[in-house]
Amino acid sequence: MRKTLPLITLFILSVSTLFAQGVVVGVVKDNEGLPVAAATVLIKGTNTYAIADATGQFSLAARQEFPFTIRISSVGFKPQEILLAKRPDSPLSLTLANDNQLSEVVITSRRRQESAQDVPIPISVVRGALVEDAGAFNVNRLKELVPTVQLYSSNPRNTTLNIRGLGSTFGLTNDGIDPGVGFYVDGVYYARPAATTLDFIDIEQIEVLRGPQGTLFGKNTTAGAFNITTRAASFQPGATLEVSYGNYGYIQARSSITGPLSRKIAGRLSFSGTQRNGLLYNVATQKPVNDLNNLGGRGQLLFTPTDRISITLAGDVSSQRPDGYAQVVAGVAPTLRPAYRQFNQIIADLNYKLPSQNPFDRVIDHDTPWRSGNELGGVSLNVDAKIGSGTLTSTTAWRYWNWDPSNDRDFTGLPVLSKSAATSRHEQWTQEVRYAGAISPRVSGVIGVFAIGQDLKTDPVHTEESGSAQWRFSQSSTSPLWRTPGLLDGFGIRTTSRLKSFGAAVFGQVDWAITDRLHLLPGLRYNYDEKQVDFSRQTYGGLQTTDPALIALKNAVYTNQAFTANVDESNLSGQLTLSYKVSSRINSFATYSNSYKPVGVNLGGLPTANGRVLTELARIKPEYVSHFEVGVKTRPTPLSTLNVVFHNTDIRDFQTQVQTAEVGVNRGYLANAERVRVVGVEVDGNIRVSNGLSFYGAVAYTDGKYVSFKNAPVPLEETGGESAFKDISGGDLPGISKWAGSFGGEISGGGNLLSQSGRFFLALDSYYRSSFSSSPSPSKYLNIEGYTLLNARVGFRASNGLSIMFWSRNLLDKDYFEQLLPAAGNAGHYAAVLGDPRTFGTTLRYSF
Repeated sequence: MRKTLPLITLFILSVSTLFAQGVVVGVVKDNEGLPVAAATVLIKGTNTYAIADATGQFSLAARQEFPFTIRISSVGFKPQEILLAKRPDSPLSLTLANDNQLSEVVITSRRRQESAQDVPIPISVVRGALVEDAGAFNVNRLKELVPTVQLYSSNPRNTTLNIRGLGSTFGLTNDGIDPGVGFYVDGVYYARPAATTLDFIDIEQIEVLRGPQGTLFGKNTTAGAFNITTRAASFQPGATLEVSYGNYGYIQARSSITGPLSRKIAGRLSFSGTQRNGLLYNVATQKPVNDLNNLGGRGQLLFTPTDRISITLAGDVSSQRPDGYAQVVAGVAPTLRPAYRQFNQIIADLNYKLPSQNPFDRVIDHDTPWRSGNELGGVSLNVDAKIGSGTLTSTTAWRYWNWDPSNDRDFTGLPVLSKSAATSRHEQWTQEVRYAGAISPRVSGVIGVFAIGQDLKTDPVHTEESGSAQWRFSQSSTSPLWRTPGLLDGFGIRTTSRLKSFGAAVFGQVDWAITDRLHLLPGLRYNYDEKQVDFSRQTYGGLQTTDPALIALKNAVYTNQAFTANVDESNLSGQLTLSYKVSSRINSFATYSNSYKPVGVNLGGLPTANGRVLTELARIKPEYVSHFEVGVKTRPTPLSTLNVVFHNTDIRDFQTQVQTAEVGVNRGYLANAERVRVVGVEVDGNIRVSNGLSFYGAVAYTDGKYVSFKNAPVPLEETGGESAFKDISGGDLPGISKWAGSFGGEISGGGNLLSQSGRFFLALDSYYRSSFSSSPSPSKYLNIEGYTLLNARVGFRASNGLSIMFWSRNLLDKDYFEQLLPAAGNAGHYAAVLGDPRTFGTTLRYSF
């Protein structure tokens, strides 16, 4: 029989000083005097809220005149509402009983405060406290908590962020297309996928929306969106200090400080730094590689000139300077080329041996250094103004991205590709204006306009250069001319390109309450996109000769290419959702939407045929998405939630990145598959057995197929056959596991440690995914086996804001691949991005 939980005093608001008109500050505690961390304090009927920190303190900046009602909720406590007739000048106190209800998870994805269980959108919410405790300091680690998210990264530029297997091209990134998963931080759209590899800085909450999201967000997204909220500046002084130490020389430090600068201005400064030694060892240089060297900072100023206006100026800068992102040879596939063109024969002729046949020995001998200089930053100005029964929001932002790489794309110690460096600079500006509020007692909605301009250019050039061993890998006949001394040594290409793009949109969505239970939500979006590209590639170096036969051999490796393109497209898309609340515990919905990914251009080099550059492939057709889903969100008991969603997505002219055997297109090129389909079912839920015991879980079944792709490049093992193209209709889409899931829980209990009162805790998180294809054209050699990861942490949270935690990631030391990549030229060998081995360490955190 369940033990009756005692009545507790949930809320004691101790307000000794109010720093500005309309600002309510306080602390949330229980009847034992312990702070209630992560309690939500919300002004009812608005999108203004505050989250209590680890010491229970909060600061709520009101944007409307008194009187108003505040609502307080937290896990294990019954939500409470308090009417504030005027600005309080004395402490408030409230005693509440535990009624065994789960607290609401408050989200802002629909531009207003509401419960995640009431929103007719498949959405996963991860609070900042779990992000920090689970060590999910970037998206690659966050995916272990949200199994419908996939992230693949061979370096920050070549990063794929997908939801349900859709969004961005799999493999090596081509800059000429837009991502299908939106990435937003405090309402600002981040256009470059490299942003997803950076450390999170001072995160309040992460909302992962699944499916097309074009009628609520500025940038059109065909597969979903990340809506990330950072902790805001506060008029209540506070700070958090955190430091972690682990094996492999792991050190991570985080800090944040906030407080008032005047009666109407508050500030916040946040910092994050991560360092770790390399996890691979280069036997040629005798040093470890693939280390971590990340720094980031963020600053905010909050200005509240009146109760109805809030202005936030924010700036951030992040930098990665690792000796890293090297890949290790994982295997060799026999191709259909003649015996002398097989990888093992090639390296035997060059008297070379791989340093190891086992990729999990984690050794390499690369002769070209790996460098991945990645810098992002920007500034934004956000204005919220309460007008009538809604809020007018303007978000203006400018951002930049600098990319300074060096890669060894042959993955060996041989001088094959001796230089591969695509240095780039990107700038973007965005402007979004939207109004969200009630139109009538039964109708509310969002309407907005959005514009984005981008300028991406080489900085100053992209360089690919062959070494002295390139001739043997490129040799396509038994002609002795291939052995001509110096023929390809130092032969390379320098590419100068510039992509200027502009996008604009008008979007809106209405929520019509036909009855209290039945809602109809239509949405509409108009897009305009324009891209201008100027591409020029020139060869240089190698043997200087006038012999036509030798020139032909050189042209078989690299060719001059140049083209310009000016493409534009407009499109009307939308959605229709019907939501029905069966009861207070059951909310059902069905959505149909069509969406659109803009026209693309090839910026990674074009393939050739019979010596002719295929310039007709410079333009990539837009992607058209038809999407349908039905779902139900339930609260089976007051202590649990259980949600189920079925989804079906059909895409016409699917934009995909494909590999070619040509060295000069070693990052692949873009193409359109005629049609693909992704079908799946998702189940997620959580349960709180008691105040000290809770569990969560999620499982996803996803089946992604090429319905029709009749002219795809052949897979690695079929290179050298009669045709360079193949009908792969019916094949699996890359990067999609049919089954993926996560499960975890935490048990805690009160106690004392070193004379400090608080709670001991033990938490486990597990993540599973089944096998998946790691090649755009399905290959029997480029499939990754399924794997399971287990993470654990144990520690103590003191009531004075101090906590200590011991943790381990990949506790069982599972060897696994994250991605497999064929080497440039398709000689047969392929490399792997390895998952991290077992890591462990300790974290000390203090908040006040």
